[in-house]
Amino acid sequence: MVSPRPAAAPASPAPAPDHAAGAPAVVPALYDCVVAHARTAPIRHAFRHRTYMWLVDLDALPRIPRALRPLARFDTRDHFTGTAPGIREGLDAYLATRGVRLDGGRVLMLAHARVLGYVFNPLTLYWCHDRSGALVCVVAEVHNTYRQRHCYLLRPDATGRAEVAKDFPVSPFFPVDGHYRMRLPEPGERLDVTVQLERDGQRPFTATLRGRRRPATPAALLRAASGHPWSTAAVTAGIRHHGIRLLLRGLPLQPRPDRPGPLRCPAGAAPAGAAPAGAAPAPASAHAPDPAPVPVPVRQEGIAP
Repeated sequence: MVSPRPAAAPASPAPAPDHAAGAPAVVPALYDCVVAHARTAPIRHAFRHRTYMWLVDLDALPRIPRALRPLARFDTRDHFTGTAPGIREGLDAYLATRGVRLDGGRVLMLAHARVLGYVFNPLTLYWCHDRSGALVCVVAEVHNTYRQRHCYLLRPDATGRAEVAKDFPVSPFFPVDGHYRMRLPEPGERLDVTVQLERDGQRPFTATLRGRRRPATPAALLRAASGHPWSTAAVTAGIRHHGIRLLLRGLPLQPRPDRPGPLRCPAGAAPAGAAPAGAAPAPASAHAPDPAPVPVPVRQEGIAP
């Protein structure tokens, strides 16, 4: 089996994360997924795409056998500022800017891994728990094809539903307005995520992600990779393909917001007016410029609106 890799020992003694009190998901896991998009305005367009994704514990990333490492690698450069020592450290730094502290609680990440050195994650989700195992928040990390990334801090209700204002460009066919309605229950045997864009009382775009869990064994990884060759590049190819189709059907491009440089999920000191550490702020999003871009394709339709 692809085994979890223990987190590196801290430089100074610190209490170990206590996950036993919760009901932890079995990770690492692979999900055979179907991504579906439905656009209803101003023109109708829909498609389905099969892929696979990983669910991992950020404190125990999977230990991939050497021969299979080209098929799965998790790299801190692909998340948050891209400069933290690890993905968990990048997440904790982002949460600190929002006044949220997990105190070592468990974090589950749903994402694509790098395949043959390449990855494009339109949406990465992080289910963040406290030391007792209770869900504190969900972070939705969005990448667009303008070489930018952005984080939304979400506080789902008991059914996994959350809302947040849209304030980040993703698809060049939608302006930056409206708000998202999301359903983000923590994955179990099944994965069931929904993202809807609401504008002026209408819902012109819905994306769903459905999947079934598989143990992350070497055989399962080989089957997934052979069934979806270079899956991360296929995501980018699909973005290009459907973007071109929409252009050919006459859907106009929206003006690109004038923002210098790539946007990143920020780290560092909390902004003025932020809630104190450990507080529960309202759902929020944040972005900040960073001079080092992530090399991803540009000016094509993204996976989320």
